[in-house]
Amino acid sequence: MNIESEINKELFVPQNERLLVALEVQRRQKKRRSFLPTSSREDYTTFICVSVTNTNPQQLLITKVKQFAGSPLFTRRSQWTVEQLKQVNGINPNKDTPELDLMFDNTVDQWVASSSPEKCIFIQVLYRACQTHWESKAGSLVNLGKSLQARRKSMAPPRQTEFINCQSKLTRDASSMNLVIYRCKAFLGRVKKLMVARQKEQILKGCRPQPPQTVGNVVQRMTVALGERGGRLTRAEDRTVRLMHKAQQIADTAHKQVKHNGWIMQ
Repeated sequence: MNIESEINKELFVPQNERLLVALEVQRRQKKRRSFLPTSSREDYTTFICVSVTNTNPQQLLITKVKQFAGSPLFTRRSQWTVEQLKQVNGINPNKDTPELDLMFDNTVDQWVASSSPEKCIFIQVLYRACQTHWESKAGSLVNLGKSLQARRKSMAPPRQTEFINCQSKLTRDASSMNLVIYRCKAFLGRVKKLMVARQKEQILKGCRPQPPQTVGNVVQRMTVALGERGGRLTRAEDRTVRLMHKAQQIADTAHKQVKHNGWIMQ
């Protein structure tokens, strides 16, 4: 079970919510907490989670979750509705970077994600969820009926979340293919991170670690395997085309012979 599934099962399912995406982050500018013992600082992992409720109408929520060192449990720390999320800043609109800012009504959080692909997945899923949420809300207002027309005029429409400095492939022309690519990159990053951690653990235990190049070899083998599979599919398609072409030639030759011998009825 991956980390998202664990967080969803432990924190969100009991609250009748569904987790859409979870992003492991660290603060870019660490807050000063000199009153805390040294051993108590940064002894936790932080996740920013996006979830929806299973109620009608649905609520879109952003939750800060922490997992303290040595504990398998996750803890909710803060939670906001999407209406409180004013702005998502991707920092760099020209390339993949791990930094992002989240601006709420009462605070601005500056984060660094565990990797650039993970951050891109988070922004793309959050953007789609926001679009769906605001479209659903707009539809609900239209369906209120003419009896509430005057009341609607007196109500100010909610301000939608603003996405700035985000690559267009994550927002305006976001596609499922981009999401698949980023998920593959994130998976390879997790594999590499896990193998490095295992090597460090072996060193601490006094065991002989595996060669450092093992991590690169794993990624290379996966890339080669995907390439070989694509090559096999291409060769199979070429063989199919050749067989179809040969079959067509045989059929044309047979048709000419039959026509020449006068076997075709006029």
